[in-house]
Amino acid sequence: MKSTALIPRTKAELAGGLDRIKALVLDAVSSPITRQMYGRALDDFLGWWRDQGKPPFTKATVQRYRAALEARSLAPATVNQKLSAIRKLADEAADNGLLDVAAAQAIRKVRGVRMHGTRTGNWLTRDQATALIKAPDVSTLKGKRDRAILSVMIGCGLRREEVARLDFDHVQQREGRWAVVDLVGKHARVRTVPMPAWAKGSIDQWAQAASIAEGRVFRAVNKGDRVSGEALSAKGVFRVAREHAQAIGVEITPHDLRRTYAKLAHKGGAALEQIQLSLGHASMTTTERYLGVQQDLTDAPCDYIKLDLRARA
Repeated sequence: MKSTALIPRTKAELAGGLDRIKALVLDAVSSPITRQMYGRALDDFLGWWRDQGKPPFTKATVQRYRAALEARSLAPATVNQKLSAIRKLADEAADNGLLDVAAAQAIRKVRGVRMHGTRTGNWLTRDQATALIKAPDVSTLKGKRDRAILSVMIGCGLRREEVARLDFDHVQQREGRWAVVDLVGKHARVRTVPMPAWAKGSIDQWAQAASIAEGRVFRAVNKGDRVSGEALSAKGVFRVAREHAQAIGVEITPHDLRRTYAKLAHKGGAALEQIQLSLGHASMTTTERYLGVQQDLTDAPCDYIKLDLRARA
């Protein structure tokens, strides 16, 4: 029977084995966003595993890790996402002869954290969204970039990873208006997202000041207020959102800005199916849960069906 622990004979073999299995897991994931999330999740688990003295890779070890995650007061969705990556790690380890098949099956049975209700998260009001976009100091290059980033997040509902990977080639005109075209999102779904004129204007101001017109739209800016590098990381986008949210006295994450886009669009009268398409959700149910939409029995859709069924004389 194969060993149920990922413990080769030497530390060098150990590190190489783990890196190889992690690489196999990430290669098996088609979505770049999911690949990034799985990568962070596996780095977190393997770091904890090493700190614990490299115990056997078993169901009991994974259950201990789940308990450690819960002790960190992480959201249930975050814990379950990390456990999903570990299950994939176990599958790949078994497929490559580094883990007993029975052990891998046992690891798959580790239950996730139960989610009570639907977490709708936070979102900004229209006034707060306006204040956030106006918060950056546009007399600086960094301020112009930050305003453009916040405008795209609130105006288009992009994920922070999508903002970081946004390319000038994505910003095109379609049917007489600007849009983010052929954007590859979660689960490798491709979508086109209409862009409001004020978001496009913010991008133009940033691009002109930074003297860029191709490649990644958003770049790092150094302390000297000059462009440094050819891109901006998803973490950099996170820092932009957090910095300016704190400046106006609100606590939000980049994903809350995506939710703000959906909430404000829905309140403004946008059709649910159009919001779904822009967000890149696979089903309407996901969009409804995302928005926290509930059945309104006092203003029901059926009330708008005006049929005259009176008997004719």
